[in-house]
Amino acid sequence: MSMLVMTLPDRTFWKDTVQEVILPTLGGQMGVLKNHVRMLTGLDTGLIYVRRNSSSDWFTLVVTGGFALINDNTVTILVNEAELVSEINLEEAEGLYLSSKHNLNTNRDIRKKFELISQFKKARARYEARKALKTLI
Repeated sequence: MSMLVMTLPDRTFWKDTVQEVILPTLGGQMGVLKNHVRMLTGLDTGLIYVRRNSSSDWFTLVVTGGFALINDNTVTILVNEAELVSEINLEEAEGLYLSSKHNLNTNRDIRKKFELISQFKKARARYEARKALKTLI
């Protein structure tokens, strides 16, 4: 049993007791269970999977980079943006994904590429996660 606290710049987005959390770290996915070793890790744009104590169901959130601190059975996540996948509109997510992919593939300005890569990663994570959720429903 661990406490998960996810904070955005302007508010606490999520606070709950959880059994397990899977984080999109810069080095790949990392699972966190009770009594996990203390650590601070960078988070990539991607999906956080959360399994609450009260159920065996998983909740999926899209985040745009940040940090996670794991200490004394508390996972503290600091991110700029977070969104529950179940609240994402599939058609809108698909449109943003396709337009960001097109923009990334057609832009030749190297200075703009980094911004476009970030936009593409977020759009891809939102679209693929929502599309996967639709197939489960």
